[in-house]
Amino acid sequence: MLVSLTVGKVDAGVTVLLTPDKRLIEFPSILLPPNISSGSIVDITVSQNNEKESLEEQKFRDLQDRIYQSFGASEPASPVLRCRNATQTSVVLEWDPIELATADLISLSLYRNGQKAGNIPRPMQMHSTKISGLAVDTEYTFHLVLRTTAGTRMSEKVTVRTHKMTDLSGITITTGILPGALKENLGKAVERIGAKIADGVRIDTTHFVTTEGRGTAWEKAVENNIPVVRPEWVDACEKNGRILGVTKFYLDAMRPGPPSSETISPPPVPVKDEPPAPSPEAAKTTEATKNGDEVDEPEAEVEQEAEKETEEEPEQKSKTPSQAEEQKMRLEDMEEQKVALRPSTSNHEGDAAETHAGDDGAGRDVGEKPSGTPDGASFQEVEL
Repeated sequence: MLVSLTVGKVDAGVTVLLTPDKRLIEFPSILLPPNISSGSIVDITVSQNNEKESLEEQKFRDLQDRIYQSFGASEPASPVLRCRNATQTSVVLEWDPIELATADLISLSLYRNGQKAGNIPRPMQMHSTKISGLAVDTEYTFHLVLRTTAGTRMSEKVTVRTHKMTDLSGITITTGILPGALKENLGKAVERIGAKIADGVRIDTTHFVTTEGRGTAWEKAVENNIPVVRPEWVDACEKNGRILGVTKFYLDAMRPGPPSSETISPPPVPVKDEPPAPSPEAAKTTEATKNGDEVDEPEAEVEQEAEKETEEEPEQKSKTPSQAEEQKMRLEDMEEQKVALRPSTSNHEGDAAETHAGDDGAGRDVGEKPSGTPDGASFQEVEL
């Protein structure tokens, strides 16, 4: 289609064109022929380029396909949950690796009997978990819920029933250091009771059987709180036909434990300022004394008195004089006082003393009071 337009105003960037019906059209000046000025008439041919349109449309569709394949073709997959092992009180669950496609992970949660049991830590690395503390011979239902930025996905529900006490098929044993013959017998016993033997310590390992507490496998079992028992535990379970407790079969159960309180007698508690309990002989002595009988002092009391005297501090003995020295000092004081207080006798008194010397051998007649005091007592008889 050919269109004739009149050039109106020409600017550096935009030129104003006038249509025959006096309409204004702004047209880029760079697209006009050179030497165009106001009043010039230009012919413009307008046509549709179908080939070019097809090429551009194909480019656009290719771009949409690439976007769809990158962000819309794949979606997060629903988790696939299954039971790996079950025992009397625990269940080991495992699932396939999580597929998120182009979405981002929000959380992966485990539900038990329709109630949330908790979130799985590090769900991109962990593909199994162990639930302990379950009831014996009880049915449980588990399922996973995956939450992503592209929506929520839920796994199929898995129903698991814990084993009875007589069902030993859930026991998974990992062996440690064992003699050759003992290890062979252990394998046969495990096969007879229906249990399993794992090559290494895994999440479903229930017991670690060994005779020596050393090695990498033993360290891993201790780190994961797996019971470390002796081979006798398997024999006891087979003999009783049921699973038994492991307390008596721990590897370190044969080691001597700390001494009990019964074997260690507590030290005697010293009793201060309490009179000793009377012995039977002392009780007899007290009873005889009350009745007026003469009883010899028991030897036990004499020994107690001697012990009391020996227990006295040396300082007190050095400060206080002995009994003999004290009596000697008192006698000397009394003699000095008697000499000082004794009156001088006259010749008359001496004659009288000589006259009555032979009557009673004491210098006076029998029945006569001595002179010198109102009551007849002499100074010699006065005790100071």
